[in-house]
Amino acid sequence: MRVKAVMIRILLQLAHDKRTIGLMIFAPILVLTLMSFVFNGTDYHPKIGVVNAPLNLVNKLEEDDVRIIRYDESSAYEALTSSKVDATINFERGVPKIKLEGSDPTKNKAVIMSVQGATQQLMPSTEPDITYLYGYEDMASFDNFGPILIGFFVFFFVFLIAGVAFLNERTSGTLERLLATPIKRWEIVIGYLLGFGVFTIIQSALIAWFSINILNMMMIGSFALVLLITILTAMVALTIGTFISAFASNELQMIQFIPIIVVPQVFFSGLFDLSTMEPWLQAIGRFTPLWYIADALKNIMIRGKGWNSIGVDVFVLIGICIFFIIANILALKKYRKI
Repeated sequence: MRVKAVMIRILLQLAHDKRTIGLMIFAPILVLTLMSFVFNGTDYHPKIGVVNAPLNLVNKLEEDDVRIIRYDESSAYEALTSSKVDATINFERGVPKIKLEGSDPTKNKAVIMSVQGATQQLMPSTEPDITYLYGYEDMASFDNFGPILIGFFVFFFVFLIAGVAFLNERTSGTLERLLATPIKRWEIVIGYLLGFGVFTIIQSALIAWFSINILNMMMIGSFALVLLITILTAMVALTIGTFISAFASNELQMIQFIPIIVVPQVFFSGLFDLSTMEPWLQAIGRFTPLWYIADALKNIMIRGKGWNSIGVDVFVLIGICIFFIIANILALKKYRKI
C-alpha cells in the first residue's frame, strides 16, 4: 500500500506538471526528426572549379555526379578561399593540378577519388599534382571537428551550470530578497552576468588552451581570436541559460530544456555535413548561435583567417548577448516591477 501511495503521488505530480509532460514527449520527437533530416540527406557530390580542363575530363566528372563550375584562374582561387568549391583543377602542360580547399578530410577524399577515377580512365599515365590550401594530406577528422567541439562544450556546460545556478538563486529565496531592495532589474542582471562571467571566461580559456596545446588540435590562426570567440560563446550561453531558467520551476525542468535549446544546434553547427540537406533546412542553422561559433573557430583554427573573416560572427554573437540581456531584464518583471 505504501508503494502504491508513492506511485500515485508521483503520477499526480506529473499530471499537474504539464511542462514536464510536454517536454518528455516533444523533445525526443524533435531530436529524432532532426536526425532523420540529417542522416536521410542525399549523397555528397564534390564541387570542383575547373580552369583550362579538357572537355572529356569535365564530361566524365559530371557523369560521376561531380558539380563542375568553370572559372578563370583568379576567380577560381577566390572561390576556393571563400569555400565555394571543394577544389580547383588547372591543367598546366597536360598535368591536372588539383588544389584542395582542405579543411574537411571527408570532402578531400571525395574530390581525390572522383578526379583520380576520371584521370585513370582518360589519362592512365598521368598522375595528378595535389596541393592543399588549408590543412594537409593526413589531416585527422578530429582536427576538423575540434573547433566545433570546443564551441559546443563551452556552450553546453555554461548554459547548464548558469541556468541551474540562477534557478537556485530564485528557488532559495535569494533573488526574492534581493528584489525587495531598491536595486534595479538591470543591475541585478548585469551583476549576475559579471559574477558568473569571470568563471566562464576562465573556463573558456582553459578549454581552448588544453585543446590546442595538450590535445594538439590543429591551430593555424591567432590564439587571441580563439579566446575572443570562446569568451563570447560563454557569454551567449550564460545569457540564454539565465533567461531559460526563468521558465523552469526546478532543476529537472532546466535539464529538460537541453534537448530543445542545445541538441538541435549540434545538427546545424557543422558537425554533420549540411550540404546534403534541403536548402530550407540548411538555412535554419543561421538562426542558431552555435553555427556562428563553429564558423568563426573553424576559420581561425583550420583556415588561419583573421578578423575580416570572423567579424560578422563576432557581431552576431554580441547581438545575441545584448538581446538576451534585455530579455533577462524583462523576465524579472514577473517577480517585481521597478
